[in-house]
Amino acid sequence: MMKRVILASNSPRRRELLARMDIPFTAKGVQTEEFINTSLPLGKAIEEIARQKALAVKESFPEDIIVGADTIVCIDGEVLGKPRDKQQAFEMLKRLSGRTHQVITGVAVLYPQEEITFHQHTDVTFYSLHDDEIWEYIDTNEPMDKAGAYGIQGKGAFLVEKIVGDYYNVMGLPMASLYRVLKEHG
Repeated sequence: MMKRVILASNSPRRRELLARMDIPFTAKGVQTEEFINTSLPLGKAIEEIARQKALAVKESFPEDIIVGADTIVCIDGEVLGKPRDKQQAFEMLKRLSGRTHQVITGVAVLYPQEEITFHQHTDVTFYSLHDDEIWEYIDTNEPMDKAGAYGIQGKGAFLVEKIVGDYYNVMGLPMASLYRVLKEHG
């Protein structure tokens, strides 16, 4: 019998990406405390947040395959979360302007008898941005619910000079890596 795949996420972007894999799935939103364990390397800490999200859903679906994910943006060793207001979004985008930052997505795939966690790292370089460009982007409201205050899949694409790594990782789900894990483990 084929196991169901359940995406432990409220993210419409993750739902869209998983749907592109042509893998039938159900999405179950989850609210968990997103605490970065500073005693772990950053990639492992993000994997642990993804694992906690997946575990919260697994309680209700112990025989299914649960996929959890979490994405962070960091620069100069500091994690940039979602901006709390437009001023903070401006400060984040100003800091990213003309520089390279890292996007790390942690993924946890929980099977009934096995757990697989991994993370993907992508470098993103922004063009040098003028203040009016930043405010114009902020006025779209697109940055307000996104880590690092931008969405590469939307108007935030105009800020990006180049990426090195998985584009879909920046959107929130490293599709190729996840596909390989799911395929390898049935």
